[in-house]
Amino acid sequence: MKITIIGGSGFVGTHLIEHFQKLNLYELLNIDKNPSEHFPSITKIGNVMELELLSQQLKGTDVVVLLAAEHRDDVSPVSLYYDINVKGMENTLAAMELNGIKRLLFVSSVAIYGLDKDNPNENSAVDPFNHYGISKWKAELLLQDWYTKHADWNINIVRPSVIFGEGNRGNVYNLFHQIASGKFMMIGKGTNKKSMAYIGNVVAFLAFLIREQSEGYQVYNYVDKPDFNTNDLVALTGKTLNKHIPTVHIPYWLGMLGGYGFDVLAFLSRKKLSISSVRVKKFCAVTIYDSSKMMQSSFVPPFSLEEGLRRMLEKEFLNHG
Repeated sequence: MKITIIGGSGFVGTHLIEHFQKLNLYELLNIDKNPSEHFPSITKIGNVMELELLSQQLKGTDVVVLLAAEHRDDVSPVSLYYDINVKGMENTLAAMELNGIKRLLFVSSVAIYGLDKDNPNENSAVDPFNHYGISKWKAELLLQDWYTKHADWNINIVRPSVIFGEGNRGNVYNLFHQIASGKFMMIGKGTNKKSMAYIGNVVAFLAFLIREQSEGYQVYNYVDKPDFNTNDLVALTGKTLNKHIPTVHIPYWLGMLGGYGFDVLAFLSRKKLSISSVRVKKFCAVTIYDSSKMMQSSFVPPFSLEEGLRRMLEKEFLNHG
């Protein structure tokens, strides 16, 4: 069986290809607009915005894994979210149909639910708060409509919470880096819980779906449980790194005021800054998601959440890569 990963040169794709290669069961192809640092021999330069080229590159594929997405908080212009995440989905489906490919695994996001929701499951109301979440939901709507007209297809959608792990330089890494450096300031009380997903478990679940869920249309949240709050993460960081972590708490309103100040500074300087009102809001929000459907399947995560967090801390801050 040939699996083509679209957008596999990034963090998730690199770990997924590594996982597949260890299984040694599939022929693999990576299509990405960027070269793959780790897997250049199986990578072709392509783009979900180029339908003709994508159609040519998908020839002979049995399963498509769609990872390509605009996902940063500060993408400009915002139309890029819809170009890549929505139009890219349209082109992927069209290219698959041209090649007779009927199996798609799409990595969406819990961002479609919005912030401060009450533990939403796969059937909960959708209320995205930013362009990334809106565009991911619009891509899912395309898949829903597609399946009504292509009932013989197999479509699996995974909505992971924030993904972390070795080699990632996203929000979780930035948080750990601030904590470990001793320059961390807690905005709010730190009791807000955060659903997270360890990369080793996420890629194992994606491989599980390809192997075990070969028919029908399914949607899964992916979260590693139990959820940690920010105070838990600070304590775990200190324990793992054997460091005393002093924590200064500042009120939420003051943190948001500072975030707005950085928004103005970013606008005036035309530079992307690491602090913004959106990031402060996301940091302080309760982001808990229900993963009962995933846990009731026969999938067993290879790592506990704490083990995943420790593995990342040790790799990035003790062994320094």
